[in-house]
This record gives sequence, structure tokens and C-alpha cells, in this order.
Amino acid sequence: MASNTDGFLKYKRETAKAEQPETRVKHFKEFYAPFEPKAEKEQAARCMDCGVPFCHFKCPLENNIPDFNKAAFEERWEDAYNILLKTNPFPEFTGRICPAPCEDGCVLGINSDAVTIEEIEKTIAEKAFANNYVKPAKPDSYIGIKIAVIGSGPAGLAAAHFLNSYGFSVTVFEKDQEAGGLLRYGIPDFKLEKKFVERRIQVLKEAGITFKTGVDIGKDISLEDLESEFETIILAVGAQAHRKYDADISDIKGVYYAMDYLTEANRFVSGENTERTIDVKDKHVIVIGGGDTGSDCIGTANRDGAASITELDYHERPPLKRSDKTPWPMDALKYSESTSHKEGCNRIFKSYAKEFHVDQNNTLHSVTITEVVIGRDAKGNRVKEVVPNTTRTIPCDALFIAIGFTGPENAQYFTEKITFDRKPFHLKNYASGNSKYFLAGDARTGQSLVVNAIAEGRDAAKQIKAMYTV
Repeated sequence: MASNTDGFLKYKRETAKAEQPETRVKHFKEFYAPFEPKAEKEQAARCMDCGVPFCHFKCPLENNIPDFNKAAFEERWEDAYNILLKTNPFPEFTGRICPAPCEDGCVLGINSDAVTIEEIEKTIAEKAFANNYVKPAKPDSYIGIKIAVIGSGPAGLAAAHFLNSYGFSVTVFEKDQEAGGLLRYGIPDFKLEKKFVERRIQVLKEAGITFKTGVDIGKDISLEDLESEFETIILAVGAQAHRKYDADISDIKGVYYAMDYLTEANRFVSGENTERTIDVKDKHVIVIGGGDTGSDCIGTANRDGAASITELDYHERPPLKRSDKTPWPMDALKYSESTSHKEGCNRIFKSYAKEFHVDQNNTLHSVTITEVVIGRDAKGNRVKEVVPNTTRTIPCDALFIAIGFTGPENAQYFTEKITFDRKPFHLKNYASGNSKYFLAGDARTGQSLVVNAIAEGRDAAKQIKAMYTV
């Protein structure tokens, strides 16, 4: 896939430290170049239209991938978009930020490169917008039932889209200044520019969905008031409560949670907030955590002009080729690098931050790390076993904790009404135990992928529709 990564690296090397932050905003823009028409056709042609399409099986949204590949190959872009729209209301999002489990299921991936399904999906979405195929999903009529959706992330937007199309009157409540949730505030622009989020939200508004932003449910509006106005309430509030680190380092200056950094950067890039309180320019940065959130911190710190970036991941380094432990069509366990890693990052596997060193002002200046092996104790709990004689100290002026999330933020506002019990989430039952409330997305399943959240919102809407139409 063509990209401008090399150009960004040249920029970082030659000019990052000389430029002021406001002039660096342009480097947060998406840098993937669109496929050339020839490449689009070649990739779509590689799809074998398998009798048993494992790509379809691997997709959380159950997209009909062989059919939209065929339509794309034949340049039937409107047909391709309509095929996608049956299962996925937001292909412009998943075509950019989905980890593409469908590609792990591609039969060609057994002994070759998989079809670039994600890129084809993005191409279809952009062709649809360019050719005015994207229309607001207005219902023929409204049935007089009002639904409140709390949270405007991918799950909330998907639920609102489908419920509105079924004829429910939908109002989406968002605590932040703008709608989009994780899509707007958690994912950097170099992966998903916010103009694409704004474009889709405008389509949803034109379809008849009402958005009320800057409204924090539980603070600005009580749940009792919502219950009196709406027949059903969907909690799609995400799972943004940070997982705490083993050691208490919250009071150390220079230690931050990853999402605080990413949210602030997104507000700055969009112009919502012109101030930056977390400054990593010319600083030595350490990111604890090897997931997507950690990777996004790395890409953001590179653009902010960090002197060095180190990622600590307590897992073993995966093999370069697919592991025998994850044979096709399982998700491949193998070493991979995000574009953020390629832009500049020292990755240390099997590593654990053991000690944090501060100056007289309690400001972080270095971290002692050690090699660890992850095991299980007698009860099955994960434990870290320190490898002797592997301790070393590395400089660190800014530390980002990116080790995941434990559940909904401010859950105390809802626990009087429902229980956040995620154990039965695999049963696809979105009811909360309180007939008034439904759960969808990370609030129900725990921290997961955007593609899973969209599927959650879609299927929760279907369950509510069935409840009112039986």
C-alpha cells in the first residue's frame, strides 16, 4: 500500500525540532495515498469468490466480501456500496482503522498475501461519497417511539443509524463538545481525519437523528428525566476507565494516561483547543503497552518532535512468520509494525518498568526496566517472573500508560439502574436486566475494536426493533 511515511520521516529528521507546534498540525493528516485504479482492479481480481468465504466468517460485521470485491472489479461502485451498506453503515471508518481480521481469513493468505480487503472497502466508500451514492437513511414514517442513545462513538452512531431507519425517533447525547466519541477524540488524524467523521455525522443528521452535544448524562441531565421522555435508553458510553499500573505513579510529574494525551492532541489538531499541556518536544518518551493505543501515542509523539521514543511490551516478540499456534484461518500471531513504529520507535519486548526516578521536584527523569517472563499462578492469574541480571535504566521525561481500560468511565451514574456484567456478552443479548436500558459496544463487552462496536450498535438496534414489533 502506497504511503507518504518516508516523506514524514524526512520531515521529522530535518525540521521537527525547528518548527512551532501550530505549524506541525498539517503532519497529523492522513498519509495513505489512495490506490491507483490499476491496483484497485488487480486486488479485487485476486478474490477467488470461495465457496466457503472465510473472510466473511472472520468479519465481525459479516460483510459480503466476495460480492463487493466482484462489484469493485467490474467498477459497479454503487452496487458495491449497497452491498457493504447492508451490513456496515460506516465503511469509510472500517476501511481506515479496522485491523482487518477478514484478511487473516483470506484463503490466499495460506501461502501468499491476502487480498487487500480493507483498502478495497475504503475505495468503495470514497467512490460512493464522490458519486453521491451516500443518501440519508430516512424512514418512510416514524412509529412514535423515542429512543435515547448515550454516547456518539461507533456503537452509538451505528445504533442510531439503524433505529432511525426503522422509524424510531432517536436522540444521541454526547458529553464532549463534538459528536464522534472515540472516532473523534481517541484516534489520531493520521489514521482517521476528522473531516470523515464530520461528513458521516452530517448524513446522520440529514436522516433525522438529533444530536445533543456537551451534555453529560448523570450531571447535566438525570437518568430519571431521560426515563420520563424516552421509552428506551441505549448506553453506548465506551470503556474509558484507565487500567491502573502495578506501581502507584499517579503523582509523578511527567506520567500520563495515553488517552489523555491522544484526546488533547486531537482537540489541538481540530482547533477545538489551542493549548497543549502535555509537551514532549525534545523529550525522551516511554510508552508502556504494545497495543493500538500505545502505537497511536508513538505516532503522535513523533509528530510532536520527541527526542526518542521507547515502547515497553511485556509479551514475547512474536515470530516473523505465522506461528503454528495460530494456523489459518485464525488471527495470525506474527510480528508486525504499525506505521507509527516505522516512523521511529525502539521496541523492547519482555520488558517491565520496575522503578521510576524523579528529581527534587518529583519530575520523572529515568525509568529502570527489567526483562520478564509471563506465567500463571496456581489460580490461573497472570504473573510476571523477573529474569535475573537484566535490569537497566533508560532516560524518560514523559511516560504514557497504554495498558487498556477496565470499563465505562463515570459508571456510578448508571449502576443504580443496571449492572455492567460483561460475562454473557457472547450471547448477543443487549438487554441490561432493566427493561428500560440496553447496552452496546465497549460498555457491554469491555475494550474492543471499532468494527466490533459498530456490529454491537447494529445488533442492539435489531433487538430493540424486534422487542417493539413482535
